[in-house]
Amino acid sequence: MDERIDDLRERKARAELGGGEDRIDSQHEKGKMTARERIDHFLDDGSFEEMDQLRTHRAKKFGMDERQIPGDGVVTGYGTVDGRTVFVFAHDFTVFGGSLGEVFAEKVCKVMDKAMEVGAPIVGLNDSAGARIQEGIAALGGYADVFHRNQQASGVIPQISAIMGPCAGGAVYSPAITDFIFMVQETSHMFITGPEVIKTVTGEEVGFDELGGAQTHAGKTGVSHFAEAGEEEALDDIRMLLSYLPQNNVEDPPSVEPWDDPERADEHLNDVVPDQPQKPYDIHEVIGGVLDEDSFFEVQEDYARNLVVGFARLDGHSVGVVANQPRANAGTLDIDASLKGARFVRFCDAFNVPIVSFVDVPGFMPGTDQEHNGIIKHGAKLLYAYSEATVPLLTVITRKAYGGAYCVMASKHIGADVNYAWPTAEIAVMGPQGAVNILYRGELNEADDPESRRQELIDEYREELANPYTAADRGFVDDVLEPPQTRQRLIKDLEMLRSKRVDGSSRKHGNIPL
Repeated sequence: MDERIDDLRERKARAELGGGEDRIDSQHEKGKMTARERIDHFLDDGSFEEMDQLRTHRAKKFGMDERQIPGDGVVTGYGTVDGRTVFVFAHDFTVFGGSLGEVFAEKVCKVMDKAMEVGAPIVGLNDSAGARIQEGIAALGGYADVFHRNQQASGVIPQISAIMGPCAGGAVYSPAITDFIFMVQETSHMFITGPEVIKTVTGEEVGFDELGGAQTHAGKTGVSHFAEAGEEEALDDIRMLLSYLPQNNVEDPPSVEPWDDPERADEHLNDVVPDQPQKPYDIHEVIGGVLDEDSFFEVQEDYARNLVVGFARLDGHSVGVVANQPRANAGTLDIDASLKGARFVRFCDAFNVPIVSFVDVPGFMPGTDQEHNGIIKHGAKLLYAYSEATVPLLTVITRKAYGGAYCVMASKHIGADVNYAWPTAEIAVMGPQGAVNILYRGELNEADDPESRRQELIDEYREELANPYTAADRGFVDDVLEPPQTRQRLIKDLEMLRSKRVDGSSRKHGNIPL
């Protein structure tokens, strides 16, 4: 027995070494942690339980039969984050460059299947060269098996991907299906084809970071939700993100002991929205004044800045936040903002996270670029997402709510549960200036002083039509609130809506305008 135990310990020691000390040192020299170091940092101390540690690949060609490494390049298992179960897989770049082969894929699929069975989040720590060339079609089939699990898990358990190194070709599609992607600046990259292939095919010269670095995907493409300064920051923020999320789609999000006074009335909110309709302000001030202090965790901060999304807490309860940002393009909805908002709203709806929307939107972004690239179709995605949502929807109109954008931004008409307006709100088909130019074109052409008369008519239109009281009279907003009252009212509404139930239709699924 002693010999067998010694043999077992030796096998496990080999598995923990992965590709060996030299390759581990090489990983460290690149400023990267190993797969096991990442797991140890991410999970609660001592909680990790490994699965399939002793599996090896089945490949026989290209000298692979002589290179048998226990674990086969991926570490899989489960542990806890803040005491809650989380499943995890981590690519081991020290073993065959973290490339995916048949056994590698089977290990990942096994841990994903178990996560769905148990109803717990799955976190993938990606650091892979892609498909293992030596295993040919078996590697491609393995990727497809993983993709299928991603689709099956979508909307059932939270799926989070951290890109800790290169992620190319088929390797990018699994993260792309998951709910949130974290990237690390300077060391992580995502692209379908690398710089060398692009140069060969198109003649274009581009660097790794410019093509598929963290900042490119966080700020330009929107593929990544977070661009982190280092691996530890990324892993810590994944832990933070999980603190807002339920374990699965049949549980409610976790709540924490409230630290902020539910009766707090932030008088500063009276001064946030400027008296001048065209003057910008920072919607973060509104979010901070209404929701629990220092609880806002922003998602996709660098992408489509005209719309702010993220998670926060309201009296200790997790909520999603969607807010127009007047400081960026006046808070208009464009293609990128519509996609960003739609994806976030659908995630919140899938996982029972109530949504608080702060509305200050003058409309959809005009221009041939937007029209020719499909603003009609893409804007409709946000409309569809809000309209199909069954979670509690709470809306506050802080200033402008014009035209179709008023309808889209969680209006009463598409299913919002409670809608409020501040006295500064302007709710109308279009802005006063545009409306006056259309309605009084003839009169203005004949006026002795057109500009003075135009301003009089604008003030008159704003007073009579572009105000919150007309909407309140029709029941389209439930009340006009003094800004400092907003927090107290939303907390009571959220408590009231906790038992909200919506009967689903018998249809298989709708056809969102993808």
